[in-house]
Amino acid sequence: MLDKIVIANRGEIALRILRACRKLGIKTVAVHSTADRDLMHVRLADESVCIGKPLAAESYLNIPAIISAAEITDAVAIHPGYGFLAENADFAERVESSGFIFIGPSAETIRLMGDKVSAIKAMKQAGVPTVPGSDGPLGDDPKETIRLARQLGYPVIIKAAGGGGGRGMRVVHTEAALVNAVSVTRSESLAAFNNATVYMEKFLEHPRHIEVQVLGDGQGRAVYLGERDCSIQRRHQKIIEEAPAVGISEEQRCEIGELCVKACENMKYRGAGTFEFLYEEGMFYFIEMNTRIQVEHPVTEWVTGMDLVEEQLLIASGQSLRYKQEDIHIRGHAIECRINAEDPYTFVPCPGQITLYHAPGGPGVRVDSHIYTGYNVPPYYDSLIAKIITYGEDRASAIARMRQALDELVIEKIKTNAPLHQKLMREDDVLKGGVDIHYLEKKLEI
Repeated sequence: MLDKIVIANRGEIALRILRACRKLGIKTVAVHSTADRDLMHVRLADESVCIGKPLAAESYLNIPAIISAAEITDAVAIHPGYGFLAENADFAERVESSGFIFIGPSAETIRLMGDKVSAIKAMKQAGVPTVPGSDGPLGDDPKETIRLARQLGYPVIIKAAGGGGGRGMRVVHTEAALVNAVSVTRSESLAAFNNATVYMEKFLEHPRHIEVQVLGDGQGRAVYLGERDCSIQRRHQKIIEEAPAVGISEEQRCEIGELCVKACENMKYRGAGTFEFLYEEGMFYFIEMNTRIQVEHPVTEWVTGMDLVEEQLLIASGQSLRYKQEDIHIRGHAIECRINAEDPYTFVPCPGQITLYHAPGGPGVRVDSHIYTGYNVPPYYDSLIAKIITYGEDRASAIARMRQALDELVIEKIKTNAPLHQKLMREDDVLKGGVDIHYLEKKLEI
């Protein structure tokens, strides 16, 4: 078992990792910026190291500082959490070349799946269905780009090969706008991801966002842990997630899950990962793979009874998978609402001091959060401050518990998006299930 690890992240995921470490008897080192010295996991960790100023570029994205923290504390491994450096292949490579264990996939795997063009190629080789598209990067010949778009049929979407998180993409509805859209996306991609490569796909009009959770031990074995529906989004950022997805049959789950496992086995995938799909008219279309733990992992934990962070730690310590596919069973239903420090109507971030915090409770209610009464939400990072997850024997009971949990939640002085969640949990379309990825933005326009 790992003796001591550095938690190279902040907020609720850092606290989540710390708790899993304590369960396994692993000592923890919390690295933090000067703005985060009062974070809960910093207070609870065995050791803490300040790695820089508030801006992420000077702290949580500072690779030498994080590795130095591991060196001076005699840690043996580094857990990146999600966001920041979690899917940075150079970071994973630097960690391992410095003699530490990176709790995640190999740098080679992160690079393969981080470039959307190479990821799609790898998925095709494994038989995973993909969205019809350019089958590679777009060239410089505008005539060929126009020919391809006509072949696919409008609308099409131009995507940055190095993009992610909803950034680096542009929908094109007419031929007149195509060439300029490619040029602009290239420029934005180069500026944001240092990679000007773009590709084209057919734009699906009414898809749902369905993702498949996997675990691989890096030794050629992998399992899938069912699917999640993450279709309620704003600007490609997930707001509500649930498992299992409404309307996905056991046969469909097995078919797509086995294809994902095959892809993991082909690349000897190590750790937790997520295959993301657009799902329309009964068909799955691969869009990307996240080579890290997901924000929404708790809903999968609840319906499978597994601790995904614990499994990450065990795999990183060199253990083989503890589960075979026949050991995985989906029971009940779970829903997660992301609570952000932002205005529920304008979505403007609302940092500041929390003067009163009360977490909801009761049967089937879980809250993953790092906040407390008196905590000051800084303005430098993502606005996520809590996740409320509810579980029930069926979807209706999970929703009923979520409504109750949201009504019990108290976060005073700062604004949060809790009122939006309260409204959504009472919307007929949400109660029915199966809304597409455009649902929330259309709702907000009304």
